[in-house]
Amino acid sequence: MNAVSSYLKKHTEALVKDVGIEQACVLTGKSKATLGRYYSDHPEHAERFMPVDAVAALEEAAGYPHVTSALAELKGITLAMDERRPNRPGGGGVNSDVIALSQRFALLMAEYQQSIEDGVITANEAKRLLKETLSLQQVLLDMKLHLEEETV
Repeated sequence: MNAVSSYLKKHTEALVKDVGIEQACVLTGKSKATLGRYYSDHPEHAERFMPVDAVAALEEAAGYPHVTSALAELKGITLAMDERRPNRPGGGGVNSDVIALSQRFALLMAEYQQSIEDGVITANEAKRLLKETLSLQQVLLDMKLHLEEETV
């Protein structure tokens, strides 16, 4: 088994253990034996990997996206956790996203105006600008997902 396969299997095992084997069986509809095969390092299971829908179901219940994080690391991608916890999931769709986008952009521009007023952007001002930029990026991501939902 190559290093990449071993790495993915270790993260798959961590995901199953994070959720708990019994709960993982319920969420995926797979048996304990089948789940075990997905992270087994025995040669006869070297080519077996957990299906992506099962990974998604488990990562929804897990405290950390173990497999997604491992895949990202293998490609040199850094993930950032979104700490937002909206009161109601889904929001109002694209129309709400457009409003949120304009509000976030206005906040970013106001922060920029305040930061550049003296001709110098300090470290604290840069941190506030970065925070607003990341919030704007998240609104754009939400909008993208809503638009993809509407095209299906």
